[in-house]
Amino acid sequence: MAHLLNADRIGLTYPTTVVFEAVTCGLDDGDRIGIVGRNGDGKSSLLNLLGGRLAPTSGQVTQRTGLRVGFLGQGDDLPDDPATSVGTALFGTRETYQWASDPAQRAIVDGLLAGIGLEQAVGALSGGERRRVALAAVLVGEWDVLALDEPTNHLDLEAIWWLAGHLKTRWGPRSGGLLVVTHDRWFLDEVVQTTWEVHDGAVEPFSGGYAAYVLARVERDRQAALAEAKRRNLMRKELAWLRRGAPARTAKPRFRIDAANALIADVPELRNPVALHQMAMARLGKKVIDLEDAGFAYGGTPVLRDVTWRIAPGERTGILGANGAGKSTLLGLVSGALAPTSGRVTRGQTVRVGVLDQTYAGLDEVADDLVRDVIARLKTTFTVDGRDLSPAQMLERLGFSSAHLSTRVADLSGGQKRRLMLLLVLCEEPNVLLLDEPTNDVDTDMLMALEDLLDSWPGTLLVISHDRYFVDRVTDRQYVVADHRLRHLPGGIDEYLRLATTGPAPAPASREKPPSSPVGEQRALRKQLGTLEAKMTKAGAAIDALVERLHAVDPADWQRLHALGQDLDEARRRHADLETQWLEVAERLEG
Repeated sequence: MAHLLNADRIGLTYPTTVVFEAVTCGLDDGDRIGIVGRNGDGKSSLLNLLGGRLAPTSGQVTQRTGLRVGFLGQGDDLPDDPATSVGTALFGTRETYQWASDPAQRAIVDGLLAGIGLEQAVGALSGGERRRVALAAVLVGEWDVLALDEPTNHLDLEAIWWLAGHLKTRWGPRSGGLLVVTHDRWFLDEVVQTTWEVHDGAVEPFSGGYAAYVLARVERDRQAALAEAKRRNLMRKELAWLRRGAPARTAKPRFRIDAANALIADVPELRNPVALHQMAMARLGKKVIDLEDAGFAYGGTPVLRDVTWRIAPGERTGILGANGAGKSTLLGLVSGALAPTSGRVTRGQTVRVGVLDQTYAGLDEVADDLVRDVIARLKTTFTVDGRDLSPAQMLERLGFSSAHLSTRVADLSGGQKRRLMLLLVLCEEPNVLLLDEPTNDVDTDMLMALEDLLDSWPGTLLVISHDRYFVDRVTDRQYVVADHRLRHLPGGIDEYLRLATTGPAPAPASREKPPSSPVGEQRALRKQLGTLEAKMTKAGAAIDALVERLHAVDPADWQRLHALGQDLDEARRRHADLETQWLEVAERLEG
């Protein structure tokens, strides 16, 4: 395997901060590496060092002679002239026929730039559009190594799915190199083969994608905890010996490393849906928010129409859809920020809505205040998991250290502002929480903390997010906004991607010729339902068996974990397809 680049004992220091000390790592042909870590620990700095954009203060980075590195930073390298067209930013002075005759180049334009004309001026693009153009401009180049910093930011689910497929097939299995910083955990699992964790001035490698990294890190932390417990035990015994004046006779400590399922055997279910529903009913009553044939239009142009949705107490719903489909408009109707231009929206008398939107406008008034002064003005306690927490404790749970309390709000990072905004929203004690892209700029550790917080939140939760891992994790059902309408997705995100890429599947045909009489037709539909129910039971048993096999695998055997994970995904897709067929047949029977 050919060597591409290497970092030899590199260090990076600033006047008040040490980012890295004597880090050694490298990239070979065929490597696909994801870089994770907390905000501010140096992920982007490492990418810039390896990509040749930043010089280390000690050590050296060497690259193979003639190495071509394509780099996507958190900013972009688009032309400074705002009048430059998108097409020129991507292809320079090349004629259209020169790049359009290449299927790979056309696929990049189609996959990332839907709705963006090549003749548009770069200066007229929105921030999200500019980011997509910058990513496309990197991908159309010929590179030996791609170094990408948060490439999924501002991409919708279809574009993220396309990008994962592109990166998996861009090079052969033993050629090219990929370095990617991302908080998108599904994307990590789908694309990378090795995960580097940046922490405490070091880079620690783990085999596999995000799931394998989490298992390995849990096992690492477990062994560290066991070692610490053993050390303390020995110290206690030594103290007892000193006090008694004679050595104590004790059993030699023993432990064994169990399979991954042993690590989580004593972990309770993520959420208790019955308890949460009961608490939500107590806070909300039976009626929450009803949309009846609701629609909304801007200047006569329809965005949403004929939306009928009865939002239930304790409902946890993910809202999916392409950029510009109307998801944020839907939340505007639910929150009351927008009035419907057709139909109506009614709310229960006890409903209090809290909204975390995509902007930081809510922090403008306190931009010059210290974080400690902002939280000092908040209510005194919050109840989480049955415990009362102070605002400072809540802030700590959201990843703020004591040092952050003395920071001006304006000086916080994007992820920190996002978390502070969430705290301010929760302070208003809403019983309906609307989150619009809550994972933007938030690292993977903080996402886990946010998910943990939402697990015990006893109200109705509606989430817009292109982070499919987050949506799967915190919601129980999903809807899609498409063609100006809202549609339920029994098959979840997999069904959404199937519809987005292939269009609606045709209704399943009955194996029997439908009887001509209504009674006979109902008998045939009931028989078909019974057959589908039997298949769903069998498919569910297959899923349970795969889960048991997955839990029994050695956590270090990431290849086996990955293979079983793929089998499990396929089994769940089959079950979802059967469920969709069952719903379609049931609707025909009721009709």
